[in-house]
Amino acid sequence: MPADAAPPSDSAPAVTPRAPWRVAAVTVLAHGRLHVRFNDGLEGEVDLTQRLACRDCGVFASLRNPEVFRAVTLEHGAVTWPGDIDLAPDAMHDAIQRNGTMVL
Repeated sequence: MPADAAPPSDSAPAVTPRAPWRVAAVTVLAHGRLHVRFNDGLEGEVDLTQRLACRDCGVFASLRNPEVFRAVTLEHGAVTWPGDIDLAPDAMHDAIQRNGTMVL
């Protein structure tokens, strides 16, 4: 290898999910509500307020904490939070395509 050549990389190139139902962007609108945009340009709202208000919201219990809810990120085109909490992007896409919103 020439002296000025870059050393080989140990990491794979970034994976960019291209399926139309993968989430391209997520924004917190208010506690319990998100705005999402998918790879195909579809946009809409995900409303978790009822789920977070219920007495037994299961794995979503930690999202009652506004700080945790605001920690939302995208991982491989899926909406995720700390603690291995995620939402199925294909189900969100279907609901938003039908109704403009997904209510959990």
